[in-house]
Amino acid sequence: MVSSSAGNLLVSALFNFQSLLSVLLLLICTCTYLRSLFPSIVDRNKKGMLGLFWKFARVGERKSPYVSLACLVMAVSILFWT
Repeated sequence: MVSSSAGNLLVSALFNFQSLLSVLLLLICTCTYLRSLFPSIVDRNKKGMLGLFWKFARVGERKSPYVSLACLVMAVSILFWT
C-alpha cells in the first residue's frame, strides 16, 4: 500500500473487491482472446504458474455468456457508480 501526502492510504487492487473483480475479468477475457489468436502457445503451458493463463482461457471459453454479462455489469458499475 502506498500512502499519499494527505495521509490517506491508497488501496491496491488486491484489497478492493471491485478492482479485484475487474482484474479477474480482464485476465479471463485477455487469456481467451490470446488463446483464439495463438492456441499453441497457451495450450503448451497447462501446468505451473503459466497454467493459470490456460485455466483463465478455459473459463472464458466455457462460461462465455456469463463472463460477457459480468463484463457488462462491471462496465456499467464502473461508469455510473464510481
